[in-house]
Amino acid sequence: MVLRSCCKFGPVLVLFQLGYVALLLLCVTHLRCARAETKTVVQKDAEFDVTYNDTVTSDNQTIYAFNHTVSRNKTEGVRVTVDVLSEGAESSPILFVVRQKQAVLSFQVPLILRGLYQRKYPYAHVGRTLCQPPTRTLIETQYFFVDVSTLSSLGTHYQLRISRVDSFTLHTDKKFSFTASPSQPQYFKYVFPDGVDTAIVKVNSEMTFPCSVMSIQDIQCPVYDLDNNVAFIGMYQTMTKTAAITVQRKDFPSNSFYVVVVVKTEDEACGGPLRFYPLRPDELIDAGNRSKTLDVVVSPAISSDVYVMGMLFCLGIFLSFYLLTFLVACVENKRMHRRREGLLNPADMSPAETEKPGVTPVSPYEYGSFADNASTLSSEAITDSIASDTNYGYMERSLESVTGRSRQESLSSIEEDDYDTLADIDSDKNIVRTKKYLCVSDLARKDKRVLSKKYQIYFWNIATIGVFYALPVIQLVITYQTVVNVTGNQDICYYNFLCAHPLGNLSAFNNILSNLGYVMLGLLFLLIVLQRDIIHSRALDRNDLNALECGIPKHFGLFYAMGTALMMEGLLSACYHVCPNYTNFQFDTSFMYMIAGLCVLKLYQKRHPDINASAYTAYACLAAVIFFSVLGVVFGKGNMVFWIVFSVLHILATMLLSTQLYYMGRWRLDSGILRRIVYVIYTDCIRQCSGPMYIDRMVLLVMGNIVNWSLAAYGLLKTPNDFASYLLAIAICNLLLYFAFYIIMKLRSGERIQCMAMLCILFTAVVWGFALFFFFQGLSTWQKTPAESREHNRDCIVLSFFDDHDIWHFLSSIAMFGSFLVLLTMDDDLDDVQRDKIFVF
Repeated sequence: MVLRSCCKFGPVLVLFQLGYVALLLLCVTHLRCARAETKTVVQKDAEFDVTYNDTVTSDNQTIYAFNHTVSRNKTEGVRVTVDVLSEGAESSPILFVVRQKQAVLSFQVPLILRGLYQRKYPYAHVGRTLCQPPTRTLIETQYFFVDVSTLSSLGTHYQLRISRVDSFTLHTDKKFSFTASPSQPQYFKYVFPDGVDTAIVKVNSEMTFPCSVMSIQDIQCPVYDLDNNVAFIGMYQTMTKTAAITVQRKDFPSNSFYVVVVVKTEDEACGGPLRFYPLRPDELIDAGNRSKTLDVVVSPAISSDVYVMGMLFCLGIFLSFYLLTFLVACVENKRMHRRREGLLNPADMSPAETEKPGVTPVSPYEYGSFADNASTLSSEAITDSIASDTNYGYMERSLESVTGRSRQESLSSIEEDDYDTLADIDSDKNIVRTKKYLCVSDLARKDKRVLSKKYQIYFWNIATIGVFYALPVIQLVITYQTVVNVTGNQDICYYNFLCAHPLGNLSAFNNILSNLGYVMLGLLFLLIVLQRDIIHSRALDRNDLNALECGIPKHFGLFYAMGTALMMEGLLSACYHVCPNYTNFQFDTSFMYMIAGLCVLKLYQKRHPDINASAYTAYACLAAVIFFSVLGVVFGKGNMVFWIVFSVLHILATMLLSTQLYYMGRWRLDSGILRRIVYVIYTDCIRQCSGPMYIDRMVLLVMGNIVNWSLAAYGLLKTPNDFASYLLAIAICNLLLYFAFYIIMKLRSGERIQCMAMLCILFTAVVWGFALFFFFQGLSTWQKTPAESREHNRDCIVLSFFDDHDIWHFLSSIAMFGSFLVLLTMDDDLDDVQRDKIFVF
């Protein structure tokens, strides 16, 4: 019976329980609504330029209503300034929300900005400029509201002020000064006037720190004007004392833009000191006073006419060298024609004129009978005497066979490799090359055709290297420029921003154009060398005695390589200046190392044609130099281990090269080298004190070792940041030392320098002096931060288009061209002198 009753009243109990739960939910909802009704929302009609002091708690919310009239023809900025006066507000900050017609701006006060390693910097004083929506009618009344709320139950006292920014619009060529801080960024509007397609925005400050950021943004809301979001859009760059951005009208559809200036919370991005690491992750750090006074001015950039004038100026300078070369070639051709006519009619000439100049030069070596015999010993006499006494097994040589064959062939018709692999010939080399006094004829005994092919390899190798090197470089710098254009981060490239003229997608066209001289003058040098090569080949075809037996042996392969290297230097320097920075600086220096090395090899080859380095060895050594250049740029800064290793290798390479040059290659680097060194020291220094056998060579090598050891010590002690330039300085110092030694020994040997060569030397020296002056102006440096580098920026100095570094490009290309001409013409006085009377030094 009981069980049946429970089953009967079961549904009623379930309904009762559901009703009870619904009642409870209704009560809870009613209590919540009643509590919500206790929060007070106050709306006030507010006015501009009035300071409102008020208190906000979690129980009340204040809304300030503003309205102002705006005009399409006049833009006024509206600025919100807030101060929190209560202490301890960091735990429960106040939220300010500014509601406009087409934009919403919200921020908390105290404003918390983060730095490196999540450092937190609170700012109780905040000022923000409101974004101005576009006005469609001529005059319009706009409304906006400022909502103030907090979750603090204790109440926070604050001050609110809305004011107009009368100087919100910047005017062309009018400087405007203002103050900014991390919590009070500033931005202004600029409208392109009619006729101005490009403008340059310059921001300057007398204060180095605090570090700041200048940004160019399109007219749209929101405006990114805080340290943590200023890089989100537009173009920007960090700055200490100066910043400059060139802006083009085509990039802004509204024909106007915002200039935004933000002060960073920390100075590390500008090369300043890094603050201490907080002991606790949530610890707030007092940033101190980081206000900065700046001024901004917007000026029109150059017009298209200036671009045309700059390009015509650049072309005109270098085309004038083509014209001058053509005139000199015409005069020289006329002189040679008269000389040829005089040789064909010797009766018309006096006996004094028929004598060849320089046939009997006075040598400082001629102070003994041994020296007389050595200096007059010709290559023909050596070869014939050896052939008459010894049968080498591969040919018999007689004077009749030598004079009967074509003059285009040398006295030895075997291949160079065959000649070097025979033991008897190797013994003959030891006899000839270890003489105390050598003549060019002693070191010009190999087949001319073989040597010509050997030195042509220099040209083909460097042409191949240039193609394989340049193609990925061009691809990389295009990528760099694309990244700069897409991200707007102008800290990637180290331009001279005060004289960086864009063209298309290129940010600094003038720095690229000024490299045209290297290419044009390199091509001109190749044409000059080609002309000489053709003249020499024709002389050989005519069996000209002077071409066969007189003067410095003519091998043009290295000259072709030098001209190609100069052209590649221009191309790669232009690629580097597309976006100059430390990661691609090797593009600008790699072929400088090549040029310096090729010039040294050419100087050595002039009087040592048989024993000069092969193209494979030379380029392998230059590749090692470039490899160390890359390592130095990446790992050399402040790395003492790297500098120790490099200095040791530098000194060892200097000693090995000195030994190679002193003994003319007649020595071996094997396991017995130490025993032979000890034996030489014992016999020449201990048992009897005897001077060096080759005094002139010893003087050169001692000076070279002093210079290189000094440079190695300087690098080890100072560890310069710019390792690539340091390495280039080593190459240039060695080149200048060898060139000076060559000139001194040439004059000391009774030789002379012709008028054309002397003019080239004087002209080149003067141009190099002016070029180095402009080089050391230092308009930018990637050894520092981008902001610090911009402190060195300067305005254009020529045609309002070219800066100091462009002038360096002009002058250095001319100076290199002149240096090449010096190497090409400095031994023209020996063209009529027998090779057994030209001394080796």
